Amino acid sequence: MKPLPTTPPASDSPTPLKKALTTPLLYFFILGDVLGAGVYVLVGEVAAESGGAVWAPLVVALCLALLTAASYAELVTKYPRAGGASHYATLAYGPFLGFFAGFCMLAAGVVSVAALARGFGGDYLSEFITLPVVLVTVVFLTALALLNARGISESTRANVVATVIEVGGLLLVIGLGAWIVLRGDGDLKRLTDLGTSREGPVAAVLSGAVLAYYSFVGFETSVNVAEETRDPRRSYPRALFGALLTAGAVYALVGVAASAAVPTETLSESSGPLLEVVRAAGGVPTELFGAVALVAVANGALLTGIMSSRLAYGMARDGLLPGFLTKVLPGRRTPWAAIAATTALSLLLALTGDVSTLASTLVLLLLVVFFLVNTSLLVLRRDTTSQDHFRAPTILPVLGALSCVLLATQIEQDVWLRGVIVLAVGAGLATIASVRSRRAS
Repeated sequence: MKPLPTTPPASDSPTPLKKALTTPLLYFFILGDVLGAGVYVLVGEVAAESGGAVWAPLVVALCLALLTAASYAELVTKYPRAGGASHYATLAYGPFLGFFAGFCMLAAGVVSVAALARGFGGDYLSEFITLPVVLVTVVFLTALALLNARGISESTRANVVATVIEVGGLLLVIGLGAWIVLRGDGDLKRLTDLGTSREGPVAAVLSGAVLAYYSFVGFETSVNVAEETRDPRRSYPRALFGALLTAGAVYALVGVAASAAVPTETLSESSGPLLEVVRAAGGVPTELFGAVALVAVANGALLTGIMSSRLAYGMARDGLLPGFLTKVLPGRRTPWAAIAATTALSLLLALTGDVSTLASTLVLLLLVVFFLVNTSLLVLRRDTTSQDHFRAPTILPVLGALSCVLLATQIEQDVWLRGVIVLAVGAGLATIASVRSRRAS
């Protein structure tokens, strides 16, 4: 068996990036990436799948996300200059699966924007104006593409402001839910209501966990700032686990508040489920909360759109995607071709699927990525380094890989049909990229 390729420690070679991120800054970066739009639109979908105990699938999803997070923590601290799942899979398995992992990440970003676009046109927007969801989706994605092409200032201040607004909305829901219960209008019995007319408790929780998993994605993109972290081997695990646990606590409390305050049927039928809590509590203008939710959804879609278009541009620049995706605007120097292509794909998906289907498709793609990350860690255990790094107990990546398989079995058939098409395209492009890599070497 040929020896594994190794990556030199970060200290062995200079880096052009400034090491400015401390543990607290990295914690808030990851927390801002995880907390956000997903829970604003998916609580109702989770309730429809699992019953009144919305908190249960959220907690299960957190536990499953922590398993894969442990693998990321080891890989990031072992290869602090690595480029994420694609790089880890390349080191472990070669260029085919390396490209395949990168393609799945790109596809997941496109699907995520589509899901958020559908969510934007739901009940939150209806607090201000009632328009056809299709029209809103087209206008919303076009506006995002124009903003993206114009050039977005991704300053820390802007991200902090957006995160504060999003978290503020979630804390408001928690507080209002508690107020509803204290005044006697809530129903705590719903917190133990697991299962639906179609599925028993265990199957219902797993089905809900597939959707709830969407609320925790985002932590995997934090590997891209490893080079800019002062001491990634020490800071990254602390920031990663701390941020996920914080997000999990907030989400679980939101689930408890929503379930106790609002009948399950009302939650499951609403495309703006947290708005139902505000309505039930009274005292807070629904328009205000609607605006907060729209900011959360729009910000999440914009940031994900930026990531997806830049990833497509980078893969095209490396010869892994068609060359026309490298075209940029002369003045703005933004990748207009990649922006147009990823936006068009998001629009196609948004017009052919609902929020639940799109969220499940995203989770399916990320489960493929996370399976490769967990198994790559086990393979790369043979690649020893002289630097100290975080080491996850072997059982965690094993359970992480198995959890990906378990969740994949809970994804509905129509989602699989959509996902298989995307995966087949990725496998075809990965084959081409692999052949080119062999010829180049």
